[in-house]
Amino acid sequence: MAKKPMLLRDLFHETLKDIYFAENKILKTLPKMAKAAHSKDLQRAFSKHLRETEGQVKRLNQIFKIIGKPARGKTCTAINGIAEEGAEIMKDFKGMPALDAGLLAAAQAVEHYEMSRYGTLRTWAEELGMPDAAKLLQATLDEEKATDLALTKIAKSVVNVEAEQELVS
Repeated sequence: MAKKPMLLRDLFHETLKDIYFAENKILKTLPKMAKAAHSKDLQRAFSKHLRETEGQVKRLNQIFKIIGKPARGKTCTAINGIAEEGAEIMKDFKGMPALDAGLLAAAQAVEHYEMSRYGTLRTWAEELGMPDAAKLLQATLDEEKATDLALTKIAKSVVNVEAEQELVS
């Protein structure tokens, strides 16, 4: 029996399940990162992103409704790997001057992964004639980009500077 051809719509659904898993994993990881961070600015950034991520999951639920599929994730190996790296940083650099810089770098790795996924999904939604889904995906993409910029600002103005100063002290 011939296998059913997989179309862009199928790839869209599979990628949507991937990012749904990733966002739910991030919801579990962000509080741990916020607790581990020393910088108040970084703690606030993680807490803010946690609230945004909750809204992003709600948007994903809306998109699943638009395509008539249940909101269900599938294991995302990429986000699991990034989360493992973050956990390793928390363990290896606990109490060290560079901990916050490592946490921030791990958070930006997550942001860059999310930006890649949301940009792709938004483009596919447009091509598949799903303007409402595309709009929801764009809103999330905009938040991810803003978070990445905010993290870069914290890195340059506070976290990296403190990590280096403490090493010199």
